[in-house]
Amino acid sequence: MMTDVVESNGSLTRPEAGRPGPGASGSPVDAPGGAGDAKPEARTGTPEPTAAARIVEIRERIDEIDRALIELWQERARLSQEVGVTRMASGGTRLVLSREREILERFRVALGADGTQLALLLLRAGRGPL
Repeated sequence: MMTDVVESNGSLTRPEAGRPGPGASGSPVDAPGGAGDAKPEARTGTPEPTAAARIVEIRERIDEIDRALIELWQERARLSQEVGVTRMASGGTRLVLSREREILERFRVALGADGTQLALLLLRAGRGPL
């Protein structure tokens, strides 16, 4: 019995014959250049073609945003690390807690409790765990 697998990038794959299911190398069936024999609803969650097309468009934009967020996250972490190295090389402290509180508050005000969690992750990426 062949089982479709939804990859983390959202593409639908089918395991190759004689290979294990999940995690096996398969060919995308609902991705550009794929076999195209999967129903649109398998990838979008709806059988309605107009809604499915709109979902694909929205997801493409989400993917663009995700790429930008990843790039910005990495840049922010590098800059924060540079600040820490510069501060410590000049005889300063490893951390400036007032600065961290300022960042936590900025994210909390803008995004609520989830913003606080996001800010904690950003801070950790830039300075490492406490």
